[in-house]
Amino acid sequence: MTAIVHVDLDAFFASVEVLDDPSLAGKPVIVGGTGRRGVVAACTYEARCFGVHSAMPSMRARALCPHAVFLPGRYPRYSEMSARFHDVLHRVTPIVEPLALDEAFLDVTGAQRLFGEPRDIAARIRADVRAELGLDASVGLAATKFIAKLASEAAKPKASRAGITPGAGVVVIDPGSELAFLHPLPVRALWGVGPATLARLARFGVETVGDLAALPAATLVSALGPSAGQHLHDLAWGRDPRPVEPERAVKSVSHEETYAEDLYERAELEREALRLADGVAGRLRRSGLAARTIGVKVRYHDFSTISRSVTGPPVDTGSAIAHLAVELLSTVETSPGVRLLGVVASNLVDGGARQLSLDEGWGAAAEAVDRVRARFGESAVVPAALVGRGIRRTGSAPWGPGSR
Repeated sequence: MTAIVHVDLDAFFASVEVLDDPSLAGKPVIVGGTGRRGVVAACTYEARCFGVHSAMPSMRARALCPHAVFLPGRYPRYSEMSARFHDVLHRVTPIVEPLALDEAFLDVTGAQRLFGEPRDIAARIRADVRAELGLDASVGLAATKFIAKLASEAAKPKASRAGITPGAGVVVIDPGSELAFLHPLPVRALWGVGPATLARLARFGVETVGDLAALPAATLVSALGPSAGQHLHDLAWGRDPRPVEPERAVKSVSHEETYAEDLYERAELEREALRLADGVAGRLRRSGLAARTIGVKVRYHDFSTISRSVTGPPVDTGSAIAHLAVELLSTVETSPGVRLLGVVASNLVDGGARQLSLDEGWGAAAEAVDRVRARFGESAVVPAALVGRGIRRTGSAPWGPGSR
């Protein structure tokens, strides 16, 4: 029987801050953008008792918990701890599928000869993470990825106005008991059930996963479409055939930024597109990739969002990506003011497949720039239009203005 473990570090960013500064222990700590347009990246359970949660606007979090300790976050430190976390997981099995800095799936079916029963392996992982990183993890064990992830969620502590209820730490869903665990859960626990789908399902009287499972598949397909309807019907019956994939191909590379004040001037937006494109290009080259499709994402003050994209020969230089991004930006109305701008590279291919011809010289120059930055730092060389402005790098302001 397949044994799949899902491991999720509890309140990861906030927990790292408490680990590094023990004086924060027991206090509501909120990590994220501290500016007017910042968002919460993570918070301790003490902050969650006041209703704060990740992805919440920072201003709302401050209103709910004004006495909280607000921290801008340290992405390099979190990346360092994440690498150590994944090292612990890889000592158990090479079949590890990272989902984020702080969570991963493991297929431990073949690790039983070395480490014992799957439930013992799950407990061992949690104990090793605590011993070596000083962080708490919640661990779920089941025969499928979907149930294992729900089990790790059930293993977490719970926070409410009444206080913090410790979690089990490890929750095991034995084969044959999946539906007894799954069907009482609220239907929003299923992957793919957002507000719109929840509203549609409510018209059928669906509140729990069991209610959804009781509906014929044809009814769900009719209400939600062939793909979503069949997908939710399968999940409601615990069916998830996906294996743990240790080598998941990167599908896209993007950089985006939310601005403290709306941007109106097209010249300013074009400089921002160049800055974002330069960061995207650097990540592509470090991964040995090039992109056939380049897109831009624009969000206005009212949160309405539009995107544009174009597909052509593979590119991996900041100049080529910026040229396409600026062309796309010229087709977008920016006079209402731009709250967020993003540049996205997708439809990725091996970097050796990029177009040569006129871009060949720029490719060699870009590689030289990469070598200089690797030795002297990211700001050692920047495009002329960005002198004094810096370049956009992942993690530099990931949670909005004020998170630098």
